[in-house]
Amino acid sequence: MTREAVPPNEENLAAWLQYFDDLRIRGFYRNRGAVAAHTQVAATPIPIGEENPELSELKAQMAKAKVPLPPATTGSYSGFPLNPNLTAASSTVLPPKFDIVSIGRDVSLFAELEKVHGDTLARIRADIGDCTRCRLCEQRNKIVFGSGSEKADLVFVGEGPGRDEDLQGLPFVGRAGKLLTQMIEAMGLTRDKVYIANVVKCRPPQNRPPEKDEVATCIPFLLRQLEVIHPKVIVCLGNIAAQNLLGTMKSISHFRGQWFDFRGMQLLATYHPAYLLRNPAAKGDVWKDLQKVMAVLGLKLPKSAAKA
Repeated sequence: MTREAVPPNEENLAAWLQYFDDLRIRGFYRNRGAVAAHTQVAATPIPIGEENPELSELKAQMAKAKVPLPPATTGSYSGFPLNPNLTAASSTVLPPKFDIVSIGRDVSLFAELEKVHGDTLARIRADIGDCTRCRLCEQRNKIVFGSGSEKADLVFVGEGPGRDEDLQGLPFVGRAGKLLTQMIEAMGLTRDKVYIANVVKCRPPQNRPPEKDEVATCIPFLLRQLEVIHPKVIVCLGNIAAQNLLGTMKSISHFRGQWFDFRGMQLLATYHPAYLLRNPAAKGDVWKDLQKVMAVLGLKLPKSAAKA
C-alpha cells in the first residue's frame, strides 16, 4: 500500500506525525512564520476556488527568492525528492559547486529538517528500533543499519541489503561486498576506516529496487547518518543511491565520475560492485573514479597507477 492509498483519518494522521517525530522532524506541518497570537484564531474554511493564503504567501516568498518550483514529472521514479535540473558538472581541477540543498530539496519536507543536537549513530539506530514503518519489514531477517567509523572521511552508499546482508545484518558482505572490500583496500584503506550504508535498511523482496514510498520512509535516517559522520567524500554506488541523493531520474552514465556538493560534502557516483561482477570491463572506469576520490582525500596512488 502506498502512502496515497492510506485513508486520511485522524488515526493515520497521528501515526504519520509520530513517525516524523521519531525522525526528529518537526514543525513542517505548521506555519513557522505565524506569531503566537495567530494560534488563538480558529481556522476558517477556504471557499472553493480560492487559494490557501499560506500557500499564496509561500509562493510569494519563493518568487522573491527566485526559487523555481520543480515541474510536474511523468513516469516512474524511485528517488526522493526530485531534482529535474541536474546537469553534468564541467571538467575542472577543483570539484565544481552544485547546491543540491537549494535546488533539489528547497520545496520538500527536508527543507524543514531540523538537525538533532548531539546526534550520534547510536541515537539514530535507537530511533529506528525494530522498524515496521514500511512493507520491507515483512520479509526481512535483520535491519542493516551500516558499519564502519563514525569519524570516516569516506562514506560508500549502496542501494539496499541483499540476501547475505539480510542474514548477517551488515552491509556489503556478499560477492559484491567482497569486491567493494578489494576496492577499498586498493585505495590504501580498510573497511573499518570508512563507513558503508544503504538507501534502505531492509532487503527488498527478490532484491528488487526499493520503491519510492519505501525510500521516502527510510532515507531520512541515511541523511542523519551522513550529517553525523559528515565525511569529506560520499561515493554513491550505482543508480539507486545516486538518483536518490541527487534527486534525478537520469541514468548514472550521465554523471558518473562527476563531483557534486552535497550539504558541504563532496559527492561522486560510480558503478555498483554488483554491476562490475556482470561487466568486468567497467572496472577501469571505477578505478579512475576512485583515484579522483583518493586525490581529494590526499591518499597516495599506487606506483603502477601513478605511471599510467
